[in-house]
Amino acid sequence: MVSFAVLFPGQGSQFVGMGASLFEKRPDLLGESTDDLLGWSLKSMCLDGPEEMLTRTEHAQPALYAVSYTLWKCFQEELGAVPAAAAGHSLGEYTALAAAGAFSFEHGLTAVAMRGRAMAEAADREPSGMAALIGADLDLAEGLVTARRELGGRLQVANLNSPGQVVVAGSLDDLEWLHANGGSLGVRRVITLKVAGAFHSSFMDPAVAELEEALEAIVISEPGFPVWSNTLARPHRVEDLRTTLTRQVVSPVRFADSLLAMWESGVRTFLHVGPGDVTAGMARKTLPDATVLVISDEADIGTAVDSLGTM
Repeated sequence: MVSFAVLFPGQGSQFVGMGASLFEKRPDLLGESTDDLLGWSLKSMCLDGPEEMLTRTEHAQPALYAVSYTLWKCFQEELGAVPAAAAGHSLGEYTALAAAGAFSFEHGLTAVAMRGRAMAEAADREPSGMAALIGADLDLAEGLVTARRELGGRLQVANLNSPGQVVVAGSLDDLEWLHANGGSLGVRRVITLKVAGAFHSSFMDPAVAELEEALEAIVISEPGFPVWSNTLARPHRVEDLRTTLTRQVVSPVRFADSLLAMWESGVRTFLHVGPGDVTAGMARKTLPDATVLVISDEADIGTAVDSLGTM
């Protein structure tokens, strides 16, 4: 069987109805014990919403983590093979680490729930947001950031998703300036993202202490396969994992760099596991010669297993 890397999505991939077939099949992961840990009904939130509640950072993060991890377990049990590598986009990095056994599902869910609450509280302190720069590379994005900062702004590079797409974070004034000036400074299009705040930037500094506390409370083990760090674009080292995950919330997500590093290590097949297909799109844009598969719900598992088995 071909070696493959598994990719997990981050916040923004959630939708009402996700994981519908999994709640009855895997009550061990999506049942009462999970609800007790969260303090709210995961099934009701995922299947009934409403959307504005599911989209809230403190709900979206644990919901995506739980559904994506459960899809992974169903797939793994059917395939019976270990990936060569894994990565996750932002929140998805926690799912990747749980999949690799760096911490238990329950400990990961506890940390993710606290992370979501802390990030939501940080976002509530000061109005802020994020915008995707279409047609921009890192040099252009950094030039925009410098230009805005010279005017007293706080614009920062937040996500390096794929060639031609960099995401920046800042205050609402920063984003307004970006829409007004981005085109004349070389950006093909500026798209404001539907997120609650300026994630992966210094606007999240208030979340750091609470996240450190959450990570200190969980048991961490050596991952069973390499998991690429968003912050470092190389595999996590178990001795630095808590520090690296804490830095992640205020540092740029180097997802494209991680994909390129996995390709350089010999991986040629990438499998998105979780709601939507965002990381699959990033993989296709970053690695046009790669084979990219998607498991967005339980019905996709058989096709993915068959495809991997024939490669």
